[in-house]
Amino acid sequence: MAKFDVNVNGRVQSVDVDSDTPLLWVLRDAIGLTGTKFGCGIAQCGACTVFLDGRPLRSCSLPVSSVGTAQVTTIEGIAGREVDAVRRAWATRDVPQCGYCQSGQVMSAVALLRQNPKPSDRDIDLSMNGNICRCATYVRIRAAIKDSATTLGG
Repeated sequence: MAKFDVNVNGRVQSVDVDSDTPLLWVLRDAIGLTGTKFGCGIAQCGACTVFLDGRPLRSCSLPVSSVGTAQVTTIEGIAGREVDAVRRAWATRDVPQCGYCQSGQVMSAVALLRQNPKPSDRDIDLSMNGNICRCATYVRIRAAIKDSATTLGG
């Protein structure tokens, strides 16, 4: 066990964990932020997506020792106009069914819109690839991202 100071959602959190503990488990078990989900454990499904210094990554495969001083942003701490637009569009389009994958889907959609405010269907498909929705709401996800882009002026 070692002590790590992790900057999560603008607040430094001190945790005592093994250095190879995945960031996902630090967030969920040590810090108590359970919005980021465990889906596969091998960075293939997207349920564990968080931002590290503003870039989306899979937290299930990143050891806490690799985080360093980077800013971690979770679904609980994400904010901004893209977030507001995505949340509204998600609700309007009834995107979630079971909801399990939604935190990762929202994080990836926000990252896309921050990078590309006018995404094409292909852009959306490429950006959201690797975010698995077991309920198969992909058509609604794409429509909600397009609605969000329109709301944002894209």
